[in-house]
Amino acid sequence: MAKQVEMFSKATRSRPSARRSGPAGSDWSPYGRLEDAADAYFLHADVALDAIEGVLGRRRVRGFTLERVVDLTEAGTSVWQEAAVCDGRRLILWHSEELADDKAPGGTVLDSSVQVLPLDSIGHVGMRTLVGRDEGGQRIDRGVYLVLATAMPHEMSAVQADPDSPLPVASAKFRPEAFRFSKSLDDGGAGQIARLIAFGRLLGRLIPS
Repeated sequence: MAKQVEMFSKATRSRPSARRSGPAGSDWSPYGRLEDAADAYFLHADVALDAIEGVLGRRRVRGFTLERVVDLTEAGTSVWQEAAVCDGRRLILWHSEELADDKAPGGTVLDSSVQVLPLDSIGHVGMRTLVGRDEGGQRIDRGVYLVLATAMPHEMSAVQADPDSPLPVASAKFRPEAFRFSKSLDDGGAGQIARLIAFGRLLGRLIPS
């Protein structure tokens, strides 16, 4: 899952397009094309792809990761979806959330947001992998946690001056904008763990040194 701190490879043209093998929420990790993965995983794949492709243009997708969380609220079931896409120069972050709206048919509207970050704005890529053994003693990745931090300030909070200090001047503490992604055997499974590791390694190679 990716959120701002508090908690975004196309196949060859000769390769036939994959088709949805199950309902929305099916494992997206076998799909190399963003379009096919989104169609298999998202409830609103058309909205996601329209937003992403609108800023992607003719650039090629180098890697991506997807997330979908279902929450139970007093108003019913709410689905939060996100995609993080890298085209080699930019990180494109899309997410959507269902919001209650009594005036809309069905009682909800979809809040779809897109954010574009140049890779040179990312100052830190950190990835932690949980490595274990399966019942046969073979190595298995049990989880991965990826953090991307930018140099852009995201939040400023006041820091009170020391009351014993002769200078009663408060200072400000800045917190950089950051995004977190995680997958585990229980949340996504081995395939999505492997895809997120590959995505993190791709960003680690591409960000300017």
